[in-house]
Amino acid sequence: MQILVTGGAGYIGSHTVKLLRERGYAVVVLDSLERGHRAAVGDTPLVVGDIRDSALLDRLFGAQPIDAVIHFAAYKAPGESMAQPARYFDNNVAGTLTLLQAMQRAGVDRFVFSSSCAIYGTPAVLPVDETAPPHPENPYGESKLLVEQMLRWLAAGQGLRFVSLRYFNAAGAALDASIGEDWTVTANLIPLVIKAALGKRPPAPIYGTDYPTPDGTAIRDYIHVLDLADAHIRALEYLDRPAAAEFLNLGTGQGASVQEVVDMVRQVSGGDVPVVYTARRPGDPAAVWADNTRARAVLGWAPRYGLAEIVASAWRWHATHPEGYHPHALNPATRP
Repeated sequence: MQILVTGGAGYIGSHTVKLLRERGYAVVVLDSLERGHRAAVGDTPLVVGDIRDSALLDRLFGAQPIDAVIHFAAYKAPGESMAQPARYFDNNVAGTLTLLQAMQRAGVDRFVFSSSCAIYGTPAVLPVDETAPPHPENPYGESKLLVEQMLRWLAAGQGLRFVSLRYFNAAGAALDASIGEDWTVTANLIPLVIKAALGKRPPAPIYGTDYPTPDGTAIRDYIHVLDLADAHIRALEYLDRPAAAEFLNLGTGQGASVQEVVDMVRQVSGGDVPVVYTARRPGDPAAVWADNTRARAVLGWAPRYGLAEIVASAWRWHATHPEGYHPHALNPATRP
């Protein structure tokens, strides 16, 4: 079975590619390398290109049999999306539609979508389950919701089989520290705090200390990237069922505050973690964590790692790769 992984040279995509290959799947990656890295996919075949390039997509699908698509290629920073909403809708929504149309032309009807808990905004009830009404608070979340609406209609009208995975805060790295999150292209909390702890940046900003939470900092559900990779493969296998169409939360089911994350980095590193406390960012909800009951039932999936393992694996990666992926590895690629 051959799988096309878009955005497969990015953070979550590369961990999923690694696990797919370990489990015997043939994989080809499509990535623009704008925020991904050639080194993250090793010797996996890589096509450098954009999901909005319909001619490239047609060549790619025509060059080899593709059985299913796992789609990660999207911009994903809520704060950036507030400043550049059109860019997010163009890439995340229009780009995904271009990809889905190319799949239809090629007769590929299996699709695993990288969605987000950002579609919920600030939920009225916690933990949040899949029946919670969507209320995105930034263009990033809105872009994911719009794609989910497209998937629902394409399933009803054209027989698309899909699983949309609404995951919470991805973190951590491969246990062998072979790949991880590149802190030169991310605004995620854990790599930024670790970068500060390693003296590679000024004190990490902590946005908001006046949220209605026990310690005043925002609460999120941090889930290990390896647990996410496992869920994507289970979702792929679920698509063997006719008329498969699912929206599933992927989280640990437990929230951790920003301050708790900082304290865990201090514990794992055994040193100081310089931070600076500042005002909230627009578009950031106070607290979100998952009810993952449905993903457990549908996929037979369960998270294996908690916050301590997440931070420890991230620390090993960053401490041994302080410059992330070496720049010379960004360009080599094959084309269909």
